Amino acid sequence: MQMRFDGHLGFPGGCADPGEDAVDALNREMSEESSRAVRLRVCDGDRVVSHWSPDKRLLLHFFALEVTPDRLARIERGVLAAHDFGGEVLGTVRVPLFTMSDGYRGFPSFLRNQFIGNSRQQLLHGLVAKGIMTKEEIREALSAQPVFFDGSKEAVAS
Repeated sequence: MQMRFDGHLGFPGGCADPGEDAVDALNREMSEESSRAVRLRVCDGDRVVSHWSPDKRLLLHFFALEVTPDRLARIERGVLAAHDFGGEVLGTVRVPLFTMSDGYRGFPSFLRNQFIGNSRQQLLHGLVAKGIMTKEEIREALSAQPVFFDGSKEAVAS
């Protein structure tokens, strides 16, 4: 994921230029937002889900690529040299795929951030579709509540 210029979390992407299909548009956007040197490319088989936004009259596509830890590190470094870095994109953000022993910190807490559009839903759908998390793990994370200590030795749910 990436931190956007407006303070929201989202994924690389944008609108298709005339003559581009969704795959061409995303490949162009990824090269602008994550550096041409990284050479990330999606194909139609990487599409996870599509959403129709009737209000904006947009068809939104979500693609997912599996990358090695080394490739992820190269992507993160490449963003710093990308055309859109410092403007549209302020950096990459790793999604914490764990939950701390308090049942809230980690992934459940991450989900409380501000996401652009439907990127939160895309993230959740992608995690299940790629077998990274189960629907039950997602439900637990979405229902988790922070725990605070009131000065006594007992935790208080907010």
